[in-house]
Amino acid sequence: MLSDPIVALATPPGRSAVALIRLSGAGAFDVALRCVRPFRPERPRAALRARLVHPATGEPVDDVLVACFPAPRSYTGQDLVELSTHGGLLVPGEAVAALVAAGARPARPGEFTRRAVLNGKLDLLQAEATADLIDAGSPAQHRQALRQLDRGLSGRLEQLRAELLELEALIAYDIDFPEEDEGPVSPARVAAAWRAVRERLAGLLATAPEGERLREGALLVIAGRPNAGKSSLFNALLGRERAIVTEVPGTTRDAIEAYTVIAGFPFRLVDTAGLRRSDDRVEQIGIEVARQYLGAADLILFCRDAGCEGGDPESARFLTACRAPVVEVVTKIDLVTRPSDRLAVSVMTGEGLDTLRARLAEAAFGRLLALGDVEPVITRARHRAALERALAEVDAFDAARAQAVDAAAAATHLHAAVGALDDLIGAVTPDDVLDRVFASFCVGK
Repeated sequence: MLSDPIVALATPPGRSAVALIRLSGAGAFDVALRCVRPFRPERPRAALRARLVHPATGEPVDDVLVACFPAPRSYTGQDLVELSTHGGLLVPGEAVAALVAAGARPARPGEFTRRAVLNGKLDLLQAEATADLIDAGSPAQHRQALRQLDRGLSGRLEQLRAELLELEALIAYDIDFPEEDEGPVSPARVAAAWRAVRERLAGLLATAPEGERLREGALLVIAGRPNAGKSSLFNALLGRERAIVTEVPGTTRDAIEAYTVIAGFPFRLVDTAGLRRSDDRVEQIGIEVARQYLGAADLILFCRDAGCEGGDPESARFLTACRAPVVEVVTKIDLVTRPSDRLAVSVMTGEGLDTLRARLAEAAFGRLLALGDVEPVITRARHRAALERALAEVDAFDAARAQAVDAAAAATHLHAAVGALDDLIGAVTPDDVLDRVFASFCVGK
């Protein structure tokens, strides 16, 4: 059921000053009345001191602060009670147990936000943004989640939906006035309206690769020959000593992956074994692992030792075979006297590291940097799939018109495109889709 009273701890368990418990649903105030003394729902949105007791024994659990939010003016759109208890493991757990004994049931992951969506307090994109905001590990992820929570993407999709409906209305004239010569609306006007909505759909869809990369973190693989300074640069970009660094070639035998933030953007940084021919079986395995990472990389950072910048046919062949974009950097420039005309760094002095960070952010997230904080971005595979369906239907409409298909039949493609956008926003969403969206949420969210 989606109206019965549910309860959950909304803050992480563990030692803390305060814990927050949420109680929501039809009958939530009745549940609270059995446990909270005094309980005053007639004073909404005010934090009042009270005592929480077990409903069966009357045994005190904790002194709490209680705030009531009557429906529909609450997060879930239902009656909602928030209780602030002391933190720790024991007190919040006993408080939740008391509310369960009073008639509530433990909430499922994301159930509070799911009810907010079903009751029209949030759309599905805002619900996903709520989870992204909680999970944000970089300033760029934080800004993007806030924009989506503020309906930046929802607003753009509603505009696209309105344009599709207007285009469908133009076609309706052809259906309603078949006796007119070419109908009251010229084909040129229909073509212009189609072209405009298609361009906007395609432009939004084009943000998907970098948008999904922003949410997951760009996979940045550091590659190069042994002793090219890969591990030292890995540690410098990470900001801590994570990889072992020695002067012995082939020190790195396995790929080392770590999350980091570079120029405000999220990266999954990977240090790999040096690329060379080797008879060492363990090193060969490490090199094969490196090649697997390189095949999956969003961006490759290729290191060249400043003292060995001469011709290297093997490295040249490697760079030619790379499918991902490559940023080349000269390392160890503190060991040479001649300046390099390439992107160059020294992890010993820090020279060039800020320039390198900016170059990496530009290479991995250039489109998002160009869009700034103005344009919405597609950040999930679910978004991309729905927009691809909408774009395919818009193209199918144009193809049908070119083949002189009946106007009513051609317009069905526009109707299907609108349906794809409705699915994306969550206007009509099957339960299995909702289950997938909210499965990764916190229990108390």
